[in-house]
Amino acid sequence: MSLVTLKNISKIYPSKQGSVYAVEDVNLEIQAGEFYSLLGSSGSGKTTILRVIGGFEIPEQGRVFLGEEDVTQQPPYQRNVHTVFQKYALFPHMTVTENIAYPLTVAGVIQGEIDQRVTEAIETFRLQGLADRQPSQLSGGQQQRVALARALIDRPKVLLLDEPLSALDAKIRQEVRQELRELQKLTSITFIYVTHDQEEALALSDRIAVMHDGKVEQIGTPSDIYNQPASLFVAKFIGKANLLTGKIINSRTVDINGYVLDIPELSVNLGDLDSLDNSDNNLPNSEQQIAKEQIARKSQNPSDQVTVMIRPERLQINPRTLRDQEITGKIVNCTYIGQTREYQVQTSMGLLIITKLATGTDYAIDSIVEISWSTEDCVVLFN
Repeated sequence: MSLVTLKNISKIYPSKQGSVYAVEDVNLEIQAGEFYSLLGSSGSGKTTILRVIGGFEIPEQGRVFLGEEDVTQQPPYQRNVHTVFQKYALFPHMTVTENIAYPLTVAGVIQGEIDQRVTEAIETFRLQGLADRQPSQLSGGQQQRVALARALIDRPKVLLLDEPLSALDAKIRQEVRQELRELQKLTSITFIYVTHDQEEALALSDRIAVMHDGKVEQIGTPSDIYNQPASLFVAKFIGKANLLTGKIINSRTVDINGYVLDIPELSVNLGDLDSLDNSDNNLPNSEQQIAKEQIARKSQNPSDQVTVMIRPERLQINPRTLRDQEITGKIVNCTYIGQTREYQVQTSMGLLIITKLATGTDYAIDSIVEISWSTEDCVVLFN
């Protein structure tokens, strides 16, 4: 049974042009102990979903469940859910100790237990020596740890995090990100994390829901999302990708500007839909519905236009052993990015981006090179 379940959630806001869906018919099933991220650009609906789970927004349609309890109409203080906001919302007039203790004080917990649990929290969140400071005397990373300690001290079932790292600089952000993941594993509390940062979502999450225009585009593990994007939007949004537009020749080949590109065999038929209804599959209902919609869009008709995705790191330049497929190209640009170099290579299929370790051979602009890749590196996306 899921710990957090959203069923057919829609949130509608009025505007001068009429009603606007902030989220439309969203279904999510989040398991106990998961680090679950809602990933999307500004306006995708991810923060609205977080606010619906927390009780700060009431949906016009759909239901919200915590375990088996319908909490759709419950206010935030009645839900066993806490939120860490983007700006932390620490009380400026209170010390670190007082901020952390606040939920227990309001709940009427006896002082001896409050002192014990605050001491434990200060140790867990590495806040020793800061107990008597006020928020204005702390760094951004320290404030974030205080906000997390306060949110977790009364052990909620679910912690909601609304872009909590966005105010930190890059180096501190990476450090705190690692601390956040370790903390979630330590407490086994369900984290639901909103971010627009794809790298952050891939690094932290057990599963990710990619959102776009108020709808869920794909749900899956970071590996699934990156290696097998379910739509053209996801392929463009997550990481860098070579996206080659062509026409289907048959179930194994696509014509890309006259180049016959081998692809993993297409096997799109009604049997795929039937298999999703099989009781043996372990996909949550929300993911089954998304998969059905994706399968329903696919076809194998000759001349159907498709996009083939190949990740830049999957392509090799002048490999010692050529793989399944190869093409000749001319290097037109090279960008040094610390540990890697990014090459742009003009080929008959179009411009290819290739990423390789900077420690290897450096190819000069205008060099003619052989590019190779494996058929399994190609992902077919139906437009």
